[in-house]
Amino acid sequence: MARIVFIGAGSVEFTKNVLSDILTFPELGESTLVLHDIDADRLATAEAMATWMVGELRLGAKVEAHLDRRAAVDGADYVINEIAVGGHAATVRDFEIPRRYGLRQTIGDTLGIGGIFRALRTIPVMVGLGEDLAELAPHALLLSYTNPMSMIPRAVYEGSSFDRVVGLCHSVRDTEARLASLVGVPEEEISFVTAGVNHQAFVLTFERGGENLYPVLDQVIANDPELRRTVRVEMYRRLGHFPTESSEHGSEYLPWFLHHDAEVERLRIPVEIYLQWSRENVDTFEETRRRLAAGEGVEIEPAMELASEVIHSIETGTRRIVHGNVRNGGLIGNLPAAACVEVPCVVDRAGMRPTRIGDLPPQLAALNQTFLNVGELTVRAALEGRRDHVYHAAMLDPNTSATLTLQQIHDMVDEMIAAHGALLPEGIR
Repeated sequence: MARIVFIGAGSVEFTKNVLSDILTFPELGESTLVLHDIDADRLATAEAMATWMVGELRLGAKVEAHLDRRAAVDGADYVINEIAVGGHAATVRDFEIPRRYGLRQTIGDTLGIGGIFRALRTIPVMVGLGEDLAELAPHALLLSYTNPMSMIPRAVYEGSSFDRVVGLCHSVRDTEARLASLVGVPEEEISFVTAGVNHQAFVLTFERGGENLYPVLDQVIANDPELRRTVRVEMYRRLGHFPTESSEHGSEYLPWFLHHDAEVERLRIPVEIYLQWSRENVDTFEETRRRLAAGEGVEIEPAMELASEVIHSIETGTRRIVHGNVRNGGLIGNLPAAACVEVPCVVDRAGMRPTRIGDLPPQLAALNQTFLNVGELTVRAALEGRRDHVYHAAMLDPNTSATLTLQQIHDMVDEMIAAHGALLPEGIR
């Protein structure tokens, strides 16, 4: 059976969700589940949880736990990446320092100054993982959930000798379900084509039986003033295609919202909401550890996680369409070939095969390019040890450049580099 490795397994809520899927697929119930984390306490908790789940379901799955990453990935078939380098403390720094300069963020893990520094912390680890896989499991498939999604897979396929990496994110699936609900049409009756870059993809085709459903959506929006008080609807009205990212997330990739008090209020943008979520994640870990120690176990309920669906499709031949983040290479004609783009992929026993989209509408490609410019410079900074490119990435970031002067940006970057220290690539710190 498959050897499925979890990197960052101490993120117990996410690990539980994927394990719940894997262990309730009859065809995967005998898999070898390999857990890795650099935090011994979190690893022990994840191991206890996985062992309890296997026992509760009376399955033959094997559970391994390794502090050593190479031992974990040796011979892997699938590697699921869920790391958060620096943990909650690094996240707090990503918000506290920019706040002192007057720079607002909501989630700070994809673009903006928070996304830049999350990438800089994560890329060295991921390149190292790629080299381990090239040596120890060259045929494995790396399924990466860690943000920033447009930068992390690219850093692996450009910075290591391993290129079997796909980024996975729920945003497209959730958006398509949301649109179906808004227009009152069963999702299975709708033809969607959605593509772009992660967290800034767009629904290009939204039809039922050849009927364009966008006019139906327009009427729904016209009749709902609360719906109009959202960033994603504002962007849809301006660009003509619905964006895949939530309003709180999408607001920080753009120059038009967070710097303006009136827009924050009008569009109900939850500034720094991710700090609350990050604290809740810490609380969830503590509660899971307590429940396991008390013999209470955890809830086992399938979560339809994308990684488990990909694994099931490849192992069984069950055909699915899953949106993956992969090297462009012409899949989207008017975005750079080296970029990491989000497109529908056919998944079955032959693996994951991305769909060629063609050109995006020019206004969407132009907006994506401003997003990709920041990622390009950040990846270059990390792979080449170029501190100057960190400044350049921050200078070109839409929200940062709309808020701060060049000198403020330079000073803030210096302070962020000093604060994150050894977590950053050599040549930058």
